[in-house]
Amino acid sequence: MASNTHHRLLSSTFSTSFLLPPLKRKTPSSPPSFSIISARADSRPLRAAVIGGGPAGSSASEALAAAGVETYLLERSPGGSKPCGGAIPLCMLDEFSIPEELVDRRVTQMRIISPSNLHADFGKTLRPGEHIPMLRREVLDAFLRRRAESSGARLIAGLFTALESPSSATEPYIVHYVKDGSVNTIAVDVVIGADGANSRVAKAIDAGPYAQAIAFQERIRLPPAKMERYADLAEMYVGGDVSPDFYGWVFPKCDHVAVGTGTTVARSQIKKFQAGIRARAGGKIAGGEVIRVEAHPIPEHPRPRRVRGRVALVGDAAGYVTKCSGEGIYFAAKSGRMCGEAIVKIWKKGEGMVTEEELKKEYLRKWDGEYLGMFRFLDLLQRVFYGSNIGREALVEMCQDEYVQRMTFDSYFYKRLAEGDRWKDVGLMLKTVASLVKARIVGREMENLMEMQQLVGNKS
Repeated sequence: MASNTHHRLLSSTFSTSFLLPPLKRKTPSSPPSFSIISARADSRPLRAAVIGGGPAGSSASEALAAAGVETYLLERSPGGSKPCGGAIPLCMLDEFSIPEELVDRRVTQMRIISPSNLHADFGKTLRPGEHIPMLRREVLDAFLRRRAESSGARLIAGLFTALESPSSATEPYIVHYVKDGSVNTIAVDVVIGADGANSRVAKAIDAGPYAQAIAFQERIRLPPAKMERYADLAEMYVGGDVSPDFYGWVFPKCDHVAVGTGTTVARSQIKKFQAGIRARAGGKIAGGEVIRVEAHPIPEHPRPRRVRGRVALVGDAAGYVTKCSGEGIYFAAKSGRMCGEAIVKIWKKGEGMVTEEELKKEYLRKWDGEYLGMFRFLDLLQRVFYGSNIGREALVEMCQDEYVQRMTFDSYFYKRLAEGDRWKDVGLMLKTVASLVKARIVGREMENLMEMQQLVGNKS
């Protein structure tokens, strides 16, 4: 069981113009005034403000509005997007009813390339129909917002500026925002902060300090002959030249590739590392036209406090981005939906009062029980393999094993425990240790490896 859990956690190592169809929209009432609010299910609908309209905020808004909660989705830039590889697990298409036409590319080959250009090709172990869907965030985000609106959420294109906390359990939170140059307010019972790594909602509830990485990405339109190479191929590059603690990528989009990198420990040198990934990709992207440059902060770990009063954090605002891979889209949408559903459950049971205790029980504890072990494991995995070039060489060598690839895909695609072979699990552990020894990784890194084994053992 411990080994199988190991593979499920290891899976997240490989996670990062369309006209939308018209959707029917329910028209909610005008924003409420400053009147005192009683959050009882038998008196009137619960009122919720969701700050941030990415996958987390839109998924939360949809879950709330569909259940009858009066929902206000505040997004400062509905036409914007964040730098993101755009990879999502295969299960997300069905779980979140993502239309096939939103998918730009279906990657069936994933190549990870070491500092010495040793490479491991993922793809030989794929079953028929399996692939990594690649999307553009601006397309996915717009679709999810429109679907939240169709469920009854009111989308407000405005900038959140402040949150006034209530003085009692029955008084409202007052959300301040700027729209078209004017200051506005909404009085609500509950607030969900889905406003990214630099979350103002998190600051308003004193969610605590946490580390951030920076992601930098260029979208490059390649000549047709070179774009053909990336029809179903995504590349990941590891090495001190592309990032001291992360990886660089070349991911295919509809008519261009996304070329980028990220780092936590050397954010001021991000352009140097971007030059490094371009140099490593070399002639494969030469002659391309840069059509967009993007940069964005990425959280490095869950925040110390993610629920306070009747305010909850989800997605990047909560710190739900995995180490090693930087995977965040699925976890953003999942956390948003879980939080929205938890609020609905609390509201509709008993007296319908939403409290901090109930929010922690129905949302936070369930989320942590399902995913916190994974986040901790991947943190350790990154420290073992990403800290030096010899560690990165060992990682790529290990990824050449077909059993590793199959277990990785099974777990990543379906976000469930992959059933492994006990003897192959033993062999995998021996190969992992052999790769580390061969790469001369000793001392602290081997201690980290043992800590990982203890962690997955406790998880099982």
